[in-house]
Amino acid sequence: MSSTGTAVGLNKGYPTTKRNTGKKPSNAKGRISKRTKAVRALVKEVVGLAPYEKRLLDMLKTGGAGAEKKMYKMAKRRLGTHTRSLKKREQIKELYGAMRARAAMA
Repeated sequence: MSSTGTAVGLNKGYPTTKRNTGKKPSNAKGRISKRTKAVRALVKEVVGLAPYEKRLLDMLKTGGAGAEKKMYKMAKRRLGTHTRSLKKREQIKELYGAMRARAAMA
């Protein structure tokens, strides 16, 4: 809605033209670059899993019906937030699936 030049009403105020501003650098925060992604993958490959991640994987392997809930609860204790723990649980499940796929092929 543009201003009309009147002193009262919904469109009050001096009529001006809207400037197009560029994107703010803060909008890019949290976005992962190709280089960072590659470096993290390399580090993960070299270093392996953290002890709590190994425990989560073991829970998934041995746990029965409530394994996912136990994994979630432990991950939440370690990582602090609901979203991070869900993401970590999915990561571990994907890792386990990849491990089983590799074992099936061999």
